[in-house]
Amino acid sequence: MDLTVLFCDVDDFVKKNASLAARKLSLTEGKKRKYSPRECKLSCSEIMTICIAFHQSGYRNFKHFYLDYVIKYLSRQFPSLTSYTRFVTLMKEHMKILAAYLQSRYAKATGISYIDSTPIQVCKPKRMSRNKVFKETGRKAKSTIGWFFGFKLHLVINECGELLSVKLTKANVDDRSPVLEMVKNIFGKLFGDKGYISKELTDSLQEQGVQLITGIKKNMKNKLMLLMDKILLRKRSIIETINDQLKNISQIEHSRHRSVYNFVVNILCGLIAYTHQPKKPMISGIKLPE
Repeated sequence: MDLTVLFCDVDDFVKKNASLAARKLSLTEGKKRKYSPRECKLSCSEIMTICIAFHQSGYRNFKHFYLDYVIKYLSRQFPSLTSYTRFVTLMKEHMKILAAYLQSRYAKATGISYIDSTPIQVCKPKRMSRNKVFKETGRKAKSTIGWFFGFKLHLVINECGELLSVKLTKANVDDRSPVLEMVKNIFGKLFGDKGYISKELTDSLQEQGVQLITGIKKNMKNKLMLLMDKILLRKRSIIETINDQLKNISQIEHSRHRSVYNFVVNILCGLIAYTHQPKKPMISGIKLPE
């Protein structure tokens, strides 16, 4: 995506939400400071644009991206650039406005939705017991990839590959726990894997006007399913493709975090970068019910 287009979109949002942009996250509450914090010359829109642009750049490391690309080649576009260490601090302070911007990028429900979760590892499995950064927040859990330490990212998308809802939880949280909260603005049919099988959840979603459709386990009785529902259920791999792109293109998962705040900012910016992606995985040839 063009950097100018990205900046204009971010800047329009910041101007409409000036009060939210002014309420930066304070990371020094209750701490005594020997000096007053320096005034930043970079605007909120510029900081957010640089953070999001990293996840569209193809760089694997933000430090290399900032020092080798932003400072060397984007000094005209951003004349008030600061040092890398200072910029990392500024990133944390804009976590709230980034979260609000991500919510503004959510698409509208179409009647066909997919839900899934993916593990977010914050360290290698052999270093689980030695991780200090996420000692209080991260959790150990088991998934299809085996044991991991970190979090789970829950996504709800439509058939066009657009994000409808996102939630980050600890790794040991059941996939079914955040579903009701995530589908408040969704209607129609919701497709998920066998991990979402639950009569109680199905009934609760039915009351909200959402029909949960999943596969069946080997020890369950077979059930009748409409042909269209069966076809759409087989297309559930679309959300797994999106999870793969978020990790390998948008760089939402790595083991170099030195702060919980930086971890959250990295997730937010990676998701925002995906929403700006011109071509997304999608299901073609599907006629929505009238």
